[in-house]
Amino acid sequence: MISRIDLRGDALPEGPALRDLLPRADFDVSAALEKVRPICEAVHHRGDAALIDYAEKFDGVRLESVRVPAEALADALEGLDPAVRAALEESIRRTRLVHRAQRRTTHTTQVVPGGSVTEKWVPVGRVGLYAPGGRSVYPSSVIMNAVPAQEAGVPSMALASPAQKEFGGLPHPTILAACALLGIDEVYAAGGATAVAMFAHGTESCPAADMVTGPGNIWVAAAKRYFTGRIGIDAEAGPTEIAVLADDTADPAHIAADLISQAEHDPLAAAVLVTDSPALADAVDKELEPQIAATKHIDDRIVPALSGRQSAIVLVDDIEAGLKVVDAYGAEHLEIQTADAAAVADRVRNAGAIFVGPWAPVSLGDYAAGSNHVLPTGGCACHSSGLSVQSFLRGIHIVDYTKDALADVAHHVVTLAEAEDLPAHGAAVKARFVGDEQMARGWKVPEGK
Repeated sequence: MISRIDLRGDALPEGPALRDLLPRADFDVSAALEKVRPICEAVHHRGDAALIDYAEKFDGVRLESVRVPAEALADALEGLDPAVRAALEESIRRTRLVHRAQRRTTHTTQVVPGGSVTEKWVPVGRVGLYAPGGRSVYPSSVIMNAVPAQEAGVPSMALASPAQKEFGGLPHPTILAACALLGIDEVYAAGGATAVAMFAHGTESCPAADMVTGPGNIWVAAAKRYFTGRIGIDAEAGPTEIAVLADDTADPAHIAADLISQAEHDPLAAAVLVTDSPALADAVDKELEPQIAATKHIDDRIVPALSGRQSAIVLVDDIEAGLKVVDAYGAEHLEIQTADAAAVADRVRNAGAIFVGPWAPVSLGDYAAGSNHVLPTGGCACHSSGLSVQSFLRGIHIVDYTKDALADVAHHVVTLAEAEDLPAHGAAVKARFVGDEQMARGWKVPEGK
């Protein structure tokens, strides 16, 4: 079912040449961009009316109002299964514990006597959070988006999730219940590109946001790209991916289960095993068939995902070569199931999140590890991070110099301004010392400096 790529024997290529040998899903955001453009413009010009029309077209339900009434949130929480509520509350607790520790504090650096630079961290003013609602329901994504925004101190946030015909046009009740648990009372029945456009432009019922975060399908990714520059985004999230770096100490049943767990998200989901053990590769292959037969979503997601070009077992000469491969791949989720797994994990440079050893499966991180599951996909882990408190904060430098401190460095500023052929920059400094004889004498270095 799952293909093999044999990279043993020859020296591995470097950089893009190695990345080109590895499996990856087709995910053409550029092509989708042209299809979401008219949707985004319709929301811009027609506001809530466009959102209502698109909900009828895409979700099969005619809405009376895009905003979810407060009583619907309360009813969803009241009707939530107690076991699900307990699990969500524990996920919130753990996620908040980890993210609260990420908050940066204001710091002042005394550059010279009388001259300082302070960096203060200010949260964005308003954030639009997106929770998908297509093949599955993702209350966990509500938590992973809302908690870091709350811990960053974002003063205004709203959440959008697609209208569900079976729930009378409201988002899924578990999504609404998660919002209620988190204290999010501004919720909208809007999905895909329409939700991103609503947050980017604002409508009669929803004020515009400064930033949009959250996972979604290719239409969400395309809308984020369309509005980049107008609003901040977390990432253009693509299909989910798992890579496992394993040797002959790993349990093939664990690996097969973990590959399947990500494959059940989407037919484009990627599942990659990198190993120096052909025997383990064979054992994982053998484990896949009965485990797949015993689960759900077989024909519409799991089999297409595992048999697609984005999934493979990659054979390497040794774990050293395996590290090179997983760094080139830059997985959203990377499991290390090797001897001395912690030491191996410490050497990884490119991954959205790393799961160490047999008792830290990706599923743990999806729900209750305390880590964030909104992570870079498509190899973007080589330059981007997952969602965190920092995602919602802006660093602002505050420069405070006295006259003497400016005089001390003025000649350097003037010299550099003239070197860049920007004399007005230097003149802006000189203007502050008109009549100062020492400064006027060619901007010499002050005596004793």
